[in-house]
Amino acid sequence: MDQGGISYREPGDEYFERRGLRRYAGVWSLWALGVGAVISGDFFGWNFGLATGGFGGMLIATAIIAVMYVAMCYSIAEMSPALPHTGGAYSFGRSAMGAWGGFITGLAENMEYVLTPAVIVVGIGGYASAICFDLFGVTIAAPIWWLVAYVAFVGLNIWGVEATFRFTVVVTLLALAILVVFWVGALPHFSWEQLFDVPARPGASRFLPHGIGGIAASLPFAIWFYLAIEQLPLAAEESHDPKRDMPRGLLWGIATLIVASVLTLFLNAGIEPGAAAVGRSDEPLLLAFKTIFGDGIGASLLALFAVAGLVASFHAIIFAYGRNIYSLSRAGYFPQWMSVTHSTRRTPYVALVVGAVIGYAVALAIEFGDAVFGDVPVGAVLLNMAVFGAVIAYIMQMAAFVLLRRNLPNIDRPYVSPLGVAGAVAGGSIAAITLVCLFLNPDYRVGVYGCAVWFAAGIVYFALYGRHRLVYSPEEEFAVRNTG
Repeated sequence: MDQGGISYREPGDEYFERRGLRRYAGVWSLWALGVGAVISGDFFGWNFGLATGGFGGMLIATAIIAVMYVAMCYSIAEMSPALPHTGGAYSFGRSAMGAWGGFITGLAENMEYVLTPAVIVVGIGGYASAICFDLFGVTIAAPIWWLVAYVAFVGLNIWGVEATFRFTVVVTLLALAILVVFWVGALPHFSWEQLFDVPARPGASRFLPHGIGGIAASLPFAIWFYLAIEQLPLAAEESHDPKRDMPRGLLWGIATLIVASVLTLFLNAGIEPGAAAVGRSDEPLLLAFKTIFGDGIGASLLALFAVAGLVASFHAIIFAYGRNIYSLSRAGYFPQWMSVTHSTRRTPYVALVVGAVIGYAVALAIEFGDAVFGDVPVGAVLLNMAVFGAVIAYIMQMAAFVLLRRNLPNIDRPYVSPLGVAGAVAGGSIAAITLVCLFLNPDYRVGVYGCAVWFAAGIVYFALYGRHRLVYSPEEEFAVRNTG
C-alpha cells in the first residue's frame, strides 16, 4: 500500500514471530533502568563542563538542563502510556508527524544511544587502566578494556530480559551506594576555595571564569547528569503494565538524578585536587577517593566499586540502543534483518551486535585520529556527538507532544502532564539552545560534523529505499489507524 510516497507491505505472521519480545519489567525495574542508564554521568563526563565554564558556569548550566529534563519527563510520562510501544521516541514522532517525522526522531535517538555507550566505555577504560596500574603496576591499552566491556554486556543483554533487568537493579543500587559513600566521605574535605580554582579570563569573575559564554559551553556536559532517562519507553513491550508503571518510573527516576547531580557537582569539584584538575580528568571520582582515603590500595579498591556506576549505564543503554534499532528495523525504517530476535531468549541479538560494532568503531576512530581530533579527550568528543543526537530527539519529542495534544485529543491518556504544552515548549526550547551551543567549542566541532554526516546518510537511505519498505508494526498500525 502506498501513502503519500510511503509504501507498506504485509509481511505475514512469521515475520513477527521471529521478532517477539518477552514481558518482565515492573515499576522498580523501570526505575532502575532509567537511573542506571544515567548514573555514570555522576562518575564521568559531567566534569568536562568545569573546564569550559568553571564551577559557576557548570552550576547554572546544570540548573537549566534540570528544568529541561523535568519538563521532558512529564511530557514523555503522558505520551508513553498513551502509545505503549517499543519504538518510544520514534513512535511519538510517527503518530504526530508522519513517517518522516518518526524516522528523523528515531534516527536522532539511534545516534544518541549508539554513541552514549561508547562515551561510557571510554570512562570504564580510564578507571580500569588507573586501577590496574595502581594495584598491579600493569598498563593495559584502553581499547582492550573497551572490547572486553562490549563483549561482556552485549552478551548479558542477549542472554535474556530477566537477567538484564535483575542485573540492572543490583548494579544501580550498588552505584548509588558508592555515591553515598563518596558524598559522606567528601563532606569533611569540602572547601569553597577548591570550587573556584579554575583560572579566570581577563575581566571575568571567579564564579564565571569564562564569562556568560562558559554557561553555554557547559550545557552539553550538564546534560550528562540526566541523559538517557528518556529511554524508558523503549521497554514498553517488556513491561507488565506500562500504562501504570512508566510514568512512575520516569518521575521517580528524574527526582533521584537531580539529587545526585547537585551533590556530585558540589562535592567532587569542592575537594582536592579542585575543580580545575577534576575538569581535565577521565576518572574524577577516583581523584576524590584518593583525597578522602589517601593514595594506595584502599582508594583503588573503592574506585573499582565506583566502576559499577559506569557499568550500570553502559549495560542499560546497550539495552536502549538494541530496542531502538529493533523497533526501527521491525517497522522497515532500518534494514529488516536487524530486528530478528533470538529464537528462545526473545532478545534482539542482531541489533545489539550491530550497535556495539558501530560504537566501538567510532571510539577507535577518535582514539587514533590524532590528525583530525588532536589532543582533545576522546570521551569529551564522543559526549558531544551523543548529545547532538539527543537534543535533536528531544526537540522532536516535545514537538510531538504539542501536536498529539492538538491533533489526537481523544486518545486514551492514562497519565496527563501537569505542565501541559507549556512544559513541552520549555523543554524543547532549551534543547534547541543546547544544539546551537554544541558548535561553540571548536575542539569538539569535528565530532559533531561527523554526526551531521551520519544523520544525512540516514536520511538519504530512507528517502531512496527505506520509505518503500515499511511494515505494519504496532507503532505503524497505531499511527495509520489514528492519523491515516
